[in-house]
Amino acid sequence: MKIALISPLCEAVPPRLYGGTERIVAHLADGLVSLGQDVTLFASADACTKATLVAARDCAMRLDPAPLKSDVAAHLAMLHQVRERADEFDVLHFHLDLLQFPFFEHTAQRTLTTLHGRLDIKDLPEVYRRWPRYPLVSISDSQRRPLPFANWIGTVQHGVPIDQYTFSAVQDGYVAFVGRISPEKRPDRAIEIARRAGVPLRIAAKVDAADAAYFKAVVEPLITGPGVEFIGEIPDGPKNELLGRAAALLFPIDWPEPFGLVMIEAMACGTPVIAWDNGAVPEVVDDGVTGFIVRSIDEALAALKRVGTLDRRRVRATFERRFSATTMSKNYLSLYSRLIRPARSSPSVQYA
Repeated sequence: MKIALISPLCEAVPPRLYGGTERIVAHLADGLVSLGQDVTLFASADACTKATLVAARDCAMRLDPAPLKSDVAAHLAMLHQVRERADEFDVLHFHLDLLQFPFFEHTAQRTLTTLHGRLDIKDLPEVYRRWPRYPLVSISDSQRRPLPFANWIGTVQHGVPIDQYTFSAVQDGYVAFVGRISPEKRPDRAIEIARRAGVPLRIAAKVDAADAAYFKAVVEPLITGPGVEFIGEIPDGPKNELLGRAAALLFPIDWPEPFGLVMIEAMACGTPVIAWDNGAVPEVVDDGVTGFIVRSIDEALAALKRVGTLDRRRVRATFERRFSATTMSKNYLSLYSRLIRPARSSPSVQYA
């Protein structure tokens, strides 16, 4: 099968530091090639992939030192490249949310669009009503709730390569917070949990310009106290070490998280997750097996006391069964086959 994957240009594929969507595109591209598929990746030139790369920009946008650049212009130029070559592919798999909708209506039935972000946003419903022919994939069932009428054809959970993260049978007694500093991610909650529990906390997270004021006003004063180490953004190698040696990953979110990739990265290391009952968390964490789902600081503190009772080998085994890149790639391949040879079955299929 000839498959085109169209990635955002914000980060490299995979990202050198923080980045979710482009990381999943990287894992999917390599996973599909390993399954014998003919994959072409439209991304920035700094991508590292087993697929055939079509460079739509000289480098990813966020780490580009150029003082002036246009996100819209870069993505429109890439979409023009894809449109010119569309007939070469059996399936066009977009990871740009909705940017491609006005340009591929003539071939919408051969496209797949994975939505990676939150959907409870004011202007989105009208867009998905305006372009109903595009087949959509959610990354969790909970992500769909704001748009129940949309043309969903499946839910495919994220996956990462099983050999990318090393299992660690032992831990060093600290807890970790990994991802992005923002109000909805609640690093302040993570700090409160760690301090009240008397456990060291290591924070490896990026600070976007949009969240700089929040970081300075709320988080920075908290990390100056004892027991909290702020590391900043880290690449995959140090992240593997940080997650693998942690007693638990704290995921104290305060928003409808569409998936939460760092949770399965922690599980890949055998590290349990203590996560708030929001968004996709109940679909990702097997409560009492790969971690604990909590609803308050007190519940999180109680979970932290019990986290040592969880079997880290079972955490890793659950990750391998549910969240490998191969499993994700096979699930997408099933959806591609349905687009090419539409089945006379239900128009919506769920994938674990």
